Amino acid sequence: MAGKILVSTAYLPPVEYFSLISKSDGILIEREENYLKQTYRNRCYILSSHGPQLLSVPVYLGSQHKTLLKEIRIDYSKRWQQVHLRALIASYGSSPYFQYYFEDFEKTFSMKHELLFDLNMNLIELILKMLKMNHDIELTTHFDQIGYVENDYRYSMSPKKESAFHGKEYMQVFGNNKGFVTGMSIVDLIFNMGPEAIDFL
Repeated sequence: MAGKILVSTAYLPPVEYFSLISKSDGILIEREENYLKQTYRNRCYILSSHGPQLLSVPVYLGSQHKTLLKEIRIDYSKRWQQVHLRALIASYGSSPYFQYYFEDFEKTFSMKHELLFDLNMNLIELILKMLKMNHDIELTTHFDQIGYVENDYRYSMSPKKESAFHGKEYMQVFGNNKGFVTGMSIVDLIFNMGPEAIDFL
């Protein structure tokens, strides 16, 4: 895929998100849209012993019907960081590369970002570094409707609909029990495959 791609922000995005990036020349991340609930913007799925597990970052939506994504604040009264970190330990503590990468995620969570967008950006930059992907990231300065921009993937990935993406299968911690499970967060690939993760995008 030649050229730059336009994607939404996302919390610990799915493997598909980084597969698109790996085939592009650059990344444009949407910053000017209204916040959409029940999307990857504040949630992800990891693979637990019981199957896919949802992790969601609680946010304040305010009284307004529409709130700009870049203004969405994280709700720290829910102690979500501890919940997410414990879930990562339970799911991936026995994975081959957990010890190599977990501390960096833990440090990022401990920074207590006020805004969801800033948390997501730090995590996306961290993951790109882990994958050794040197893509330039730009942020949108205005909102374009669907159809105005080439390579627009802002609304193509959703936890509410089955994806047509089928990446290469890799070893998963609980894969022997359930077979390969698609649609997982990129952390599933990183913890299981480490430096080889880039080869599965």
